[in-house]
Amino acid sequence: MYVAHLSLTDFRSYPQVELPLDPGITALVGPNGQGKTNLVEAIGYVATLGSHRVPSDAALVRAGATRAVVRTRVIRELDPGSPRATLVEIEVTPGKANRARVNGGSPGRARDVLGILRTVLFAPEDLSLVKGDPDGRRRFLDDLLVQITPRIAGVVADYDRVLRQRSALLKSAGAAMRGGRSGADLRTLDVWDAKLAQTGAQLVVARRDLVTDLAPRVAQAYEQVSSGQGEAVITYKASLDGVLGEEASAEPATTELVEAQLLEAMGRLRGKEIERGVSLVGPHRDDLVLTLGGLPAKGYASHGESWSYALALRLASYALLSDDTSAADWGPDGEPVLILDDVFAELDTRRRDRLAELVAPARQVLITAAVPGDVPEPLAGGRVDVMSGEVARVL
Repeated sequence: MYVAHLSLTDFRSYPQVELPLDPGITALVGPNGQGKTNLVEAIGYVATLGSHRVPSDAALVRAGATRAVVRTRVIRELDPGSPRATLVEIEVTPGKANRARVNGGSPGRARDVLGILRTVLFAPEDLSLVKGDPDGRRRFLDDLLVQITPRIAGVVADYDRVLRQRSALLKSAGAAMRGGRSGADLRTLDVWDAKLAQTGAQLVVARRDLVTDLAPRVAQAYEQVSSGQGEAVITYKASLDGVLGEEASAEPATTELVEAQLLEAMGRLRGKEIERGVSLVGPHRDDLVLTLGGLPAKGYASHGESWSYALALRLASYALLSDDTSAADWGPDGEPVLILDDVFAELDTRRRDRLAELVAPARQVLITAAVPGDVPEPLAGGRVDVMSGEVARVL
């Protein structure tokens, strides 16, 4: 698959822009602050309904505008020699539910377009996957899950909603107890426990299965990028493990089993949760553990090793999505669009050359760079100059 056209209205710095694209390699070149990343951010947003730069959609709307519109024409070859174009339009409106259209149809939920376009985006911010807090690694897993199984977006949204409600109830109950008032707020806690366990179990099982599939690909990708300097191992660490011990890791970990385990863990922790006013167990407190040569990558890996690990996570994601056959309509053209956002300037020569060699065969590669010299020779291809919000194809 590939993106044949990108159109933006009031997205980030662009009042309006039209950008035709071709399969193969395209470099978006221009000084920093000119809008290169805004273009690839918009393409990534169509695939995940999220930005790799900011947690909130509000920053995506141009200052002074009330909404932003992102349109992409996605080409998928479901059968050899039979390309199919799909026009996806997403309207981003801060404070309201985002809406989407497919091929000019009636507006619907934004998440209904998930699965039409798949992307893997690597950016300097990805270094935080190795060096940062668990929330970034959880988001990495969930974003990848959504591209593999779009319905997971609804599970994540439901879990977040239930978590907020339950945490608010715990906080009010704790305040009541400290004030010597009645614990009537706890009357509905059992109901929220059940809802949190139900949605949380689906997410935990999906993440565990994902990590199982991803782990060998991460090990292989790290070896390719780093020339075999240490073994990269990823494992899923559920907060259940710290409450229930080894019994939480029983196999097979079915959704029903994990749901029961979550309920048991919440029962054991109820006093502490009321006292602290927070939910202490569930997928919102889980982590993706990264080790290198048997040691935690965070704190032990060098700067270069951390870059290699971050690259390996994205390259493994690309391999997994390319190999995925869970959706029958992907056909032979299911590999995702690969986006490299200003990464080559951050890498040493060896890693630059190795990454370029690995990604060059991809169906579509979009690269942003401050100067043409930042693009390695193996990735020479089409070029678009970006300057002051204007884009111009270089022949």
